[in-house]
This record gives sequence, C-alpha cells and structure tokens, in this order.
Amino acid sequence: MFTGIIEQLGVVKDIVKEDGNIHFTLEAAMCSELKIDQSVAHNGVCLTVVSVKGNCYTVTAIQETLNKTNLNSLAIADEVNLERCMKMGGRLDGHIVQGHVDKIAICTEVKTEDGSWVFSFDYVKNAPSEVTVEKGSITVNGTSLTVVNSKDNGFSVCIIPYTFENTCFKNIKQGDQVNLEFDIIGKYVARIMNA
Repeated sequence: MFTGIIEQLGVVKDIVKEDGNIHFTLEAAMCSELKIDQSVAHNGVCLTVVSVKGNCYTVTAIQETLNKTNLNSLAIADEVNLERCMKMGGRLDGHIVQGHVDKIAICTEVKTEDGSWVFSFDYVKNAPSEVTVEKGSITVNGTSLTVVNSKDNGFSVCIIPYTFENTCFKNIKQGDQVNLEFDIIGKYVARIMNA
C-alpha cells in the first residue's frame, strides 16, 4: 500500500534482461534503509527489492508487469519516482495507491501556466473502471494527483513547482508514456454499478 507521495528520485544504473524478466539496478539515497523483500513503487509499479549493495539496489519486473507498464522504456541514467510502502499509523497525504498499474497513457500536451504546469494525458478505455472524475484522484507514474478536465478517455493534472522539480514530471514531454493507476474506490464503485 502506498500514498502516491514521491519520496525521492532514483537513477537507473543497470538493466539486465533474463528470459522474460528485466532486472533493474537503481541508485538512491534511501538505499541504506532498504532491505531484501521490501516493496518499493517505481513510477507507480510495486516491485520487490531482491538485492542491496552499497548505494544501489535491484528489483525484478516480470513479463506481466512489463506488458502493462512503461518500465520497458527505461534506459540507463533515467530518473524514476520512488516511494516505499506506507507505515501503519502514518499520515495518508496522498490517496490509497496499490502500486498496481492499470494501463499506460500518452502525454498529449504540456502547458506552462504562470508558475505551474498543466499536463494532459489520453488513454484507451477498455473497462468501466478506467474512469476519472473531476477533482478526483489519479496516480501518474506513482504520483498522487487531482484530476482536472476529466473526459471519457483522458484528463489533465496541474503540477506545482515542488512536484515538478522533485519528481519525473520535469522529464515528461508530449508523446511520452506514463503509468496510470485509477482510484481504487472509483474502481469498486464502477464494478458495483456494472454488476
């Protein structure tokens, strides 16, 4: 369980393909606090730490994960949004995030507005649960955000300078793929309504 509040950025140091899996090694300031078997969200994808060495750690993404996320597009030196799992009794500053990406979206526009940014995304809607609502929550590359301009197969989010500088949003440009996790409450409501 996560909150969508990014702790820090990691940097991809190594990528090793093995059969249908990919092992990603990342450098991160939090590395000294990590342990094997711990869950860490990488651009919103929950992955298990399998190795820790010095200031680097390794996680493995299986084919199912690679098929549904943008992890396939990661390259050496890319920055990745990182969040460790939520502590029981801690504050829920974002919203309930599972680290289970629903689908990939495409950035259709990045617009600068007097001191902030508006990012717009489109996606192919395949299920009733793949829905956003105005002022509802959405997770984009692991970041908990508020939806604006909600439509059937797309939405926009407004990004403040702090979020822009301290997450991967500063690297996202038109045409880039991002990971989406729709709000868990909205998914359950959609399922009940369609039952």
